Amino acid sequence: MQPFSLVTFGITSNIVQKYLIPSLYDMEEKGLLPANMIIVGIARRQMSEKDLADYLHQTLHLENLHHKHEIKAEVFQKLCKKFCYLSGEIEDRDLYEKLKKTIGEGNIIYYLATYPELYKYVFDNLQKVGLNKQKSGWVRLMIEKPIGHDLLSAKELNELLLNYFTEDQIFRLDHYLGKETLQNILTFRFANGVFEPIINKDHIDHIQITALEDFGIGKRGGYYDQVGALKDVGQNHLLQMLAFATMDAPGEFSNEAVTRERIKILKNLQSLTDKVVFGQYEGYIKEENVAPDSATETFYALKTYIRNERFKDIPIYIRAGKKLKKTATEISIVFKKPANRLFKCFDCGEDEPNVLIYRIQPNEAIVFKILTKLPGHKVKLQPEYMQYCYRIDPHNHYIPDPYERLLVDTIRGDQTFFNDAAEIEAQWAFVDPLIEVRKKPVVYQAGSWGPKEADELIEKDGRKWLEPSMEFCRI
Repeated sequence: MQPFSLVTFGITSNIVQKYLIPSLYDMEEKGLLPANMIIVGIARRQMSEKDLADYLHQTLHLENLHHKHEIKAEVFQKLCKKFCYLSGEIEDRDLYEKLKKTIGEGNIIYYLATYPELYKYVFDNLQKVGLNKQKSGWVRLMIEKPIGHDLLSAKELNELLLNYFTEDQIFRLDHYLGKETLQNILTFRFANGVFEPIINKDHIDHIQITALEDFGIGKRGGYYDQVGALKDVGQNHLLQMLAFATMDAPGEFSNEAVTRERIKILKNLQSLTDKVVFGQYEGYIKEENVAPDSATETFYALKTYIRNERFKDIPIYIRAGKKLKKTATEISIVFKKPANRLFKCFDCGEDEPNVLIYRIQPNEAIVFKILTKLPGHKVKLQPEYMQYCYRIDPHNHYIPDPYERLLVDTIRGDQTFFNDAAEIEAQWAFVDPLIEVRKKPVVYQAGSWGPKEADELIEKDGRKWLEPSMEFCRI
């Protein structure tokens, strides 16, 4: 791999501690980082070389659901030698002069873990010292969601980015696009000839997309109370899940072709302003850094349709929220029950449909729920799962963390699993009308499945929310 400089603005931020630094450790352990690269951390606070090493050590030993494996001393020492630190104010040109002396020219990745309001200061100063130009190597920019807070601000931010960088330099990061199972959906659908012919209105009854968490907002109150569930995960993660599950086959496996098909789905989603429910878990207003009269939602459920012939009149139900009964994220393709089905589901409570499930977390899998006969003299049916499981120890990091995967893609210059400007804007165009009709959320009990109004949303159509199963792919 070619040597490069990774410049991290906001190295002391929560997102860098939680995702980026652990991913860099994993890459070092796997030999994916060049020996002669430089990782520059930038923040306001003063830090000596020892302070930086202590900070990195402490970060890697924090309790982290995404990074549970052993930290090896020899790997840590090799990683530390790649790091250096610059303190200063984002607005101060002197900081960028010091940065230029530190990294020189060559291949550079800028990773921004700062507030979007500060982007212009960063870009202006990089331009003034000539560090945004691809003179003797490539220059790439990684920025985190959210890209704007509505369609107008997203367009303004995209225009700002293009004042300093070209589109092929900009890597808009949604870490869900780096998840193994989400990427595997494309392989499952388009490398096999079994299921793709029946992913259409003739065979599908409806689609459910669920992202449930059994925990609250934690220390994120200051951020979360400004955005809410729909903007936090609904405008990005869940719409991307829907796009992967329903997009047409691209003409080739390339960034342009794959992204074009995702955008077609996003642009054809219907915003049904009378089919959306907002909820807030009981006790949310007592969380740290949350306004005592907050009307921010911690749960939403909605119904939508895709305006195309393939999925005509197929309802899509999406829900996400915090402090719920289980933690699970999945896409469920619920198939129609044939009118002439020979067997009924004896002794299993109901005549269950076949369901294709893409489980993104926790027990990552692709499974197909079918009915089978129990051994014995009687015809007794029960639902079972045909399943593809990773069966990887969570303390092992054989499966790359999404940030590791996306950082490697950025180094390679592959934007396939990043969002481009048109894609971001299509997502906001769908969400904005729903935000406009948002009222005070209904309060739901922590540990429940959410507000009863969300159940009514789907039950009015003679359907019900599927309860995520933990019975498949258990490690």
